[in-house]
Amino acid sequence: MAIIQAVRGTKDILPEDIGRWQYLEQVCREVSKKYGYSEIRTPVFEKTEVFSRGVGEETDIVNKEMYTFNDRGGESLTLRPEQTAAIVRAAIQNNLLANTSIMRLFYIGAYYRYERPQKGRLREFHQYGIECLSSPFPESDAEVIMLANNFIKTLGIDNYTLKLNSLGNETTRKKYIEILTDYLRSNISNMSEDSKRRLETNPLRVLDSKHVDDIHILENAPKILDYLDEESALHFQTTRNYLEATGISYEIAPYLVRGLDYYSHTVFEFQSSYLGSQDAFGGGGRYNNLFEELGGKPTPCVGFAMGMERLLLILSELENQKELASEPLIFVIPIAEEQYEFAIKVASKLRNEFNLTTILDLQRRSLKAQLRESDKQNADFALVIGEEEVSKNGVMLKFLKEKRQNFVLLEDLNKSLFK
Repeated sequence: MAIIQAVRGTKDILPEDIGRWQYLEQVCREVSKKYGYSEIRTPVFEKTEVFSRGVGEETDIVNKEMYTFNDRGGESLTLRPEQTAAIVRAAIQNNLLANTSIMRLFYIGAYYRYERPQKGRLREFHQYGIECLSSPFPESDAEVIMLANNFIKTLGIDNYTLKLNSLGNETTRKKYIEILTDYLRSNISNMSEDSKRRLETNPLRVLDSKHVDDIHILENAPKILDYLDEESALHFQTTRNYLEATGISYEIAPYLVRGLDYYSHTVFEFQSSYLGSQDAFGGGGRYNNLFEELGGKPTPCVGFAMGMERLLLILSELENQKELASEPLIFVIPIAEEQYEFAIKVASKLRNEFNLTTILDLQRRSLKAQLRESDKQNADFALVIGEEEVSKNGVMLKFLKEKRQNFVLLEDLNKSLFK
C-alpha cells in the first residue's frame, strides 16, 4: 500500500525545527507587547465575502488563490488567505472599538493560498502581523513601521531594505489611474496577457507585475508621487519625517502598490537579498475604507504582515540561532529499573523547581544506549543514577561538552549545574 504524503505546498514542522518557530513567536510577542499590542485569534475559515469584498474581487488572491468550498448547509466558506479582512470583520462583529478610541492588535497564524510552491512560499504558510485600528494620522503609520523595524532588528537581521511609497487618497488614486491607464494603453501591444486583463479591471495591479515585458514598460510609467494632492503629500512627508527622526532608513519605491486592493496612503515592504529574486519578507500599509467595505463605520487603520517561513530562511542564512542554544538540556539516566523512582524524583525537581528542560529515558535502555542518546540530542548534562547515588541521595553529574564528571548531592544540584 502506497504511503500517504502531505498535500503539495504544505510542510510538517518537525521537533528538530520547532525551537526556531518558538523562538520566532516569542520575539513576535515580546516586541508587540513593548508597543502595547494585544493578541487576537480569528477562525481559520470565514464566509467567502469577507475576502471577496475586503481583499478585492480583482486581486490574484480572490481570482486564483483562495481555497473556497460550500459547507453542508450550502454556505460558501474560504480558508483565510490573509488576516486583515478577518480582523476587521471581528472588530465590527464584536464592537471592539466601542469602549476605546484606538485598538492595537497583533496575530500569529496559518494562512492558505493556492499558488505554485517555491522557496519560502507554500500553500499553507504562517504570518505575524500588526493592525492599528482607528487612527487616521501619520503617527500610526510611523509606529507600525517602527515596530516592524524593531522586530527585524531584534531577530538580528541587518541585511534588508525598507521600500516606501504612497498611494494617496481616493481623489489622488482616481486621477492617477486615469493617467496610468492612458500610458498603459499606448503600450498594450507589448504587455503580458495578465496585465492586459488587469488593465481592464484594476490598472494599479499592473504595477505589481513581475513579467519581463511589463517591467520594461513600467520603467517609464508615470509615478503616483507626482500626482499626490496636498493632503496625501503632507501625510506621506510627515510619515517620512517621523521615520527619519528615529534613524530608520528607507528607499522610495514609486511603483510599490502591494497585492491587495484595500490600501491607501502609505504602503511599505521589507526586502532582503538573502531570499534571492523573491526578496520580500513582509510589508503593509494604510487601509482607510475596509471597515466600510465590510459593513462597519468609517475607521482608518494601518498594519503589516511578515512571512514566518521567509524570516526563518533569513535567520538560517545568518546562522542567528544563539538564543536557541542558551537553555541547557539535561538527561537523567537511571542505570537499572530499581533507580527509576529516584530518577523520576530528580527529573521532577529539575523541571518544577529549576524550570529546566529535562529528559528521562522511558525505555529502560542500557547506560551506554542512554548516553549515546544524550549525545545525539546534543545535551549539556547527564545525571547518571546508580545504586550508590540513590543511597547517598545524589547523582553523578557528567558535563558532556567538557568530558568531565563528579558526584553531586541532590541539594547542591542547581548550583553545581551553573557554577
